[in-house]
Amino acid sequence: MTITAQMVKELRDSTGAGMMDAKKALTEVNGDMEAAVDWLRTKGLAKAAKKADRVAAEGLVGVAVVGGKGVAVEVNSETDFVGKNADFQALVRGITTAALNAADLEALKAADLGGKPVETALNETIAVIGENMTLRRMASIEGDSVASYVHNAAADALGRIGVLVALKGADNGIGKQIAMHIAASNPLSLNEAAMDASVLERELAVQTQKALEENAASAKPKPEAVIQNNIIPGRMKKFLEEVTLVNQKFVVNPDITVAQAATEAGVEILGFVRMAVGEGIEKEKEDFAAEVAKMTQG
Repeated sequence: MTITAQMVKELRDSTGAGMMDAKKALTEVNGDMEAAVDWLRTKGLAKAAKKADRVAAEGLVGVAVVGGKGVAVEVNSETDFVGKNADFQALVRGITTAALNAADLEALKAADLGGKPVETALNETIAVIGENMTLRRMASIEGDSVASYVHNAAADALGRIGVLVALKGADNGIGKQIAMHIAASNPLSLNEAAMDASVLERELAVQTQKALEENAASAKPKPEAVIQNNIIPGRMKKFLEEVTLVNQKFVVNPDITVAQAATEAGVEILGFVRMAVGEGIEKEKEDFAAEVAKMTQG
């Protein structure tokens, strides 16, 4: 497979690796981007890919909480300018409120919004604003209490990142602090049990390969048992401390974990939702020369 300059640039942008290292990684794995990230990490040349950079969609996330239930909704637009439009903001706010009584995304599209289905209201707003829009997803969460936080707010309860935190026990203010922590730290899961097994398997494979290669290159190699029983488990423990919410250092007080902060406040974290505009949508790429050529061809 031909390794293009664009592929090398994408890998460099997502990992911080050098140009020659990125090119070598892609060559070694025949152009597989995820495998190239893992290859760089086993060599100690990169951290995990910054997937949050791989976005193209604009729009807003809306959050709403009533009693012990909270919902988050993402509505995409073509440009970030639309996020400042009052009609678009009103639409997203209305859809978010309707989501409080919707079981899933399809039910939300059919839910009532001002006497018409949400999907119809969305299409009418598209006609007025003149830009394509998509109701992309929704998520809900429940607990004794639910706290919310919106980062980069465009208006009340509307912004680029929306967070919900469900608690067991009465929220005395700790909920919003934890929600702000989640917005900043972007944990992968609540705890190890809630993490996607494939993520753990992939990380274990990377850490195992890295430990074995480092040990093989060491002037004083450690016994195999030490690598398997101490080094690798230690690195996995550190990984989980970095990516699971309850084990992360609390941004408000880094001397304690988020779980300890919750316990001190008399609550238990049941779950969370973190929704950022456009996350997971691959950016469409086209080199400048190809774009100019397309334009000249009419």
